Amino acid sequence: MAQLDTREKLAILADAAKYDASCSSSGSVKRTSRDGKGVGSTDSGMGICHAYAPDGRCISLLKILLTNSCIFDCHYCINRKSSNVRRARFTAQEVVDLTLAFYKRNYIEGLFLSSGIIASSNYTMEQIVEVARSLREDHQFRGYIHLKTIPDADPELVHQAGLYADRVSINVELPTAGGLKRLAPEKDGVRIETAMREVKTSIIDLKDAKKRFKSAPRFAPAGQSTQMIVGADAATDGDIVTRASSLYDRFDLRRVYYSAFSPIPDASAVLPLQRPPLMREHRLYQSDWLMRFYEFSPAEVVAAADDATGMLPLDIDPKLAWALKFRGSFPVDVNRAPREMLLRVPGLGTKAVASILTSRRWRRLHLADVARLTVSVAKVRPFIVAEDWRPVVLADRAEIVPLPKPKAQQMELFAA
Repeated sequence: MAQLDTREKLAILADAAKYDASCSSSGSVKRTSRDGKGVGSTDSGMGICHAYAPDGRCISLLKILLTNSCIFDCHYCINRKSSNVRRARFTAQEVVDLTLAFYKRNYIEGLFLSSGIIASSNYTMEQIVEVARSLREDHQFRGYIHLKTIPDADPELVHQAGLYADRVSINVELPTAGGLKRLAPEKDGVRIETAMREVKTSIIDLKDAKKRFKSAPRFAPAGQSTQMIVGADAATDGDIVTRASSLYDRFDLRRVYYSAFSPIPDASAVLPLQRPPLMREHRLYQSDWLMRFYEFSPAEVVAAADDATGMLPLDIDPKLAWALKFRGSFPVDVNRAPREMLLRVPGLGTKAVASILTSRRWRRLHLADVARLTVSVAKVRPFIVAEDWRPVVLADRAEIVPLPKPKAQQMELFAA
């Protein structure tokens, strides 16, 4: 490997990290440096990504790989062993120095660190842990740290990562076991899930210990997350939603991230020639939201998909797709319906539903009252009954879904 300076390494390894979507600082424990001790804070009023805290603040993180060299040859990965890309590698100390330098210049508030696998899984994990240890213990860094762990590594190393990091994540990579075996034969789905189960156990045990003993250490207070690649294999949206729900239930994940497959240089013949529509990734995030905040069951979300293809519609959101498919459940009376049915009304968010439930204790709600709680009452109106409103007939899809806007075209200078 040619000798590169820090700037060149940063350009290569920050670019290589852009394919990792699971970069979020939500759920971080608050720390402060106002007492004059330590540096970095998660409670303050090339390589930088933006994530969001629970209070809505946009937080900047240094997002890099320790190295983009890898001993594995996963077909979908641009950093795979057989890929013809420029390689670079940071030492643990270089990552520490970069993080502190970026923080002191007010560029970042934390670090997101992942890596290709070099030498062995244990060796790579040791280097990742050393970065976090040095920041926390040697430099009293109190900013946010998210570490991408390696499931093949010794469980004790993964445990150490959780003691220093706010969040840890282990990628399941692909939605189905068949897809993982075909596109990443060196990775084992059972080992990945075993590592996730051990992280879950450590989070629960140390959270319980913290309640009883003030001196008990924190373990990944922002929880664990994972990521799935969308469109690299034949998995349908229904398969992905079902898999995500299973991961949430079994491992208490904070987030499942979806990353649309992107064609890579010198791609393997087993990969698709084209990337999936980015809107597909967006619809999966909306489906994820329905399960996490709108009390939809996985089966209900899957039911919104096309029966023949198992794919969610791209032109409308999954909630509207479900409502149109199950018209017999509508219209819903906003003055009498239970919370779970109000949450299924297209156009009503969780805050609007909470306001409706509170307001209707004191008076009957009119359509104008509902309109004040929503962005577009036109979207809500076909699905509700109010004191002064009742739809004559539930509008069909053509009346609810706006027609697509024609694409702008460059006019010809000499056209007749």
